[in-house]
Amino acid sequence: MGEKEHFMKEALKEAKKAYKKLEIPVGAVIVKDGEIIARGHNVKEEKKDTTKHAEIIAIQKASKKLDNWRLNDCEMYVTLEPCPMCAGAIIQSRIKKVYIGTMDEKTGACGSVLNLFKDYKFNHRVDLEAGLLKENCEEMLKSFFVELRKIKKNME
Repeated sequence: MGEKEHFMKEALKEAKKAYKKLEIPVGAVIVKDGEIIARGHNVKEEKKDTTKHAEIIAIQKASKKLDNWRLNDCEMYVTLEPCPMCAGAIIQSRIKKVYIGTMDEKTGACGSVLNLFKDYKFNHRVDLEAGLLKENCEEMLKSFFVELRKIKKNME
């Protein structure tokens, strides 16, 4: 297993934490100099806060750890393609590269619905690599939504 796969597996561990809380299972880690400096997973339902996405939480933690909002030499590994809010935060935080597990055909802002990283002229460019451990990331999302539908059906 290579370094990139190792870091995406760590993002998947974060996604599993969200899954156990019945949150959409998305996880993210931020890496600097080959070391994870921040982790995050979705807690939007738990915190009742629209902004509590895995990417935003990881960015906040990395900024705190580095005592800087600029994350120039950092990379993010995230299990699901970021939404427009998260893609914007990634651009604003100056993260240099994002590795995505699977794309989000409904709300993705890094190539699926739109591409904030390439189609617009911002003051910072983010490199992108998609499809890292894609099957693992897709499977977690699929099984989550199957389970969620069962729970909702049992509540009726």
